[in-house]
Amino acid sequence: MRIGPWQLPNNIILAPMAGVTDRPFRQLCRRLGAGMAVSEMITADTRLWHTDKTRRRMDHQGENEPRVVQIAGAEPEMLAHAAQLNVERGAQIIDINMGCPAKKVCRRLAGSALLADEILVARILQTVTRAVSVPVTLKIRTGPNPERRNALRIARLAEDCGIAALAVHGRTRADAYRGHAEYDTIAAVVDAVDIPVIANGDICSPRDTLQVLSYTGAAGVMIGRAAQGRPWLFREIAHFLAHGSEAPPPDPGEIRQLMLEHLDCLHAFYGETTGVRVARKHLGWYLRQHDAGPEWRALLMGLDAAEAQKAAVAALFEGQRPQWPSAA
Repeated sequence: MRIGPWQLPNNIILAPMAGVTDRPFRQLCRRLGAGMAVSEMITADTRLWHTDKTRRRMDHQGENEPRVVQIAGAEPEMLAHAAQLNVERGAQIIDINMGCPAKKVCRRLAGSALLADEILVARILQTVTRAVSVPVTLKIRTGPNPERRNALRIARLAEDCGIAALAVHGRTRADAYRGHAEYDTIAAVVDAVDIPVIANGDICSPRDTLQVLSYTGAAGVMIGRAAQGRPWLFREIAHFLAHGSEAPPPDPGEIRQLMLEHLDCLHAFYGETTGVRVARKHLGWYLRQHDAGPEWRALLMGLDAAEAQKAAVAALFEGQRPQWPSAA
């Protein structure tokens, strides 16, 4: 799969997820087989860029190419300026968010709320693509609501404005994450444009991936929530698409090592206090794959020191009973 000058190693992409796809998780998923990983969305309002959260979201040190930054906003010139500044900071692809259904994003008429204003969509896409020399991609939903699915018109606008690739989450803004993804709509978008279309929504396994690619004709898939606590899913999908057989699942020893490495990266990236807090949600997702019981969940969610978190994960895989660390 190619996006502009970038030939991706495969067509399996980590979706942008706020609070999830930070640099440590992107790097882990790329190492485990993702062909590309998109950053958490960054507001186009540069007045808000002076927070630790935004500075970390713009940190791409050590990442594999292409480095993809997603921006969100509703003002064409503001989005264009944000795109230029991110390119100066190392972004090699700019992705525009018109897919997020979160109320706090849509209240600002950004994210998927933009799909209701096709004239503004065209202005944004024209302004951003003209402002930067790197490829610009777009992520959308199938429309504002089930009564107004306009993904085909948005897709044609995107192609006409120079968008290099289009990711389509197969639900409307009003659907949020309820119901089933509309693969018929994604297939229609694929037929309507010549740029690469990436299918997103309800893709949770290697077999799902093959079925969605076959049904929609999409150039690739974008994996989001299914990768939480299961970053090796990209490796499993890549193996299945290449060989037609399922790869052996990671053994407990490998999962233990991956979890410990992920914890190390989170603690180093955020600092101990914030890193431990951010790590809790990832530990919770990993525990869904490891039937450890409520006692282990309670312990891992309650620890507030980096070494204690790592020691507890090691003990979990050694078959020990959950035990709070003794006071020093």
